[in-house]
Amino acid sequence: MTRTMTFNELRDIKDRLPDGAIHDIACELGESVETVRNYFGGQNFSAGKNCGTHMELGPGGGIVVLNDTFILDRALEMIHSGEDHSLSPAEA
Repeated sequence: MTRTMTFNELRDIKDRLPDGAIHDIACELGESVETVRNYFGGQNFSAGKNCGTHMELGPGGGIVVLNDTFILDRALEMIHSGEDHSLSPAEA
């Protein structure tokens, strides 16, 4: 399913994620943490890959077209459920 939103909306979702959520999403997908960060607008393609996002310049930080919404959907679930994703001392 494709979804379109502003870059600022996407960054706001990332900023509202509980601590450790990006790590958990990466583990669920079997991807690197940098790949998940790139989904939210990161630019580290040497350590992560593009996750099917397309960005165009414009108001509100521009427009982002998400070809796969799994990461977005999972992030919204985590925000709405208030899940704690802090790393345990053994994982840190």
